[in-house]
Amino acid sequence: MKKGLQIPGAPAPIGPYSQAILVQNTLYVSGQIPLDPVTGEWVNSSIADATHQVMKNLIALVNEAGMDVDNIVKCSIFLSDMDNFAVMNDVYGSYFGDVPPARETVEVARLPKDVDVEISCIAVR
Repeated sequence: MKKGLQIPGAPAPIGPYSQAILVQNTLYVSGQIPLDPVTGEWVNSSIADATHQVMKNLIALVNEAGMDVDNIVKCSIFLSDMDNFAVMNDVYGSYFGDVPPARETVEVARLPKDVDVEISCIAVR
């Protein structure tokens, strides 16, 4: 019924969860943080750089399921500081066309590894 996806193009989970789960034509991607899967380094020099890395990680998982950004229908964005919203929003928006996915953005007290941004998504084929 469900298939777990774990690929080298996105950071390995840091806990007991799958990077993504594919159920029929729906992909549920776990929250991605700004870890460069090639170097293993954190990309946290700026909120812009961090957001780009998170989006690259999300897209790698979406692509592995045979989909692309146009298949993303919902995102959840978690920020450590809502003062970073405008910059994150500009970077995030650059990845989508005329019909971006539904989403919510919330400020949280703390994120894994003390990063500044985490994003999850749902994509449908």
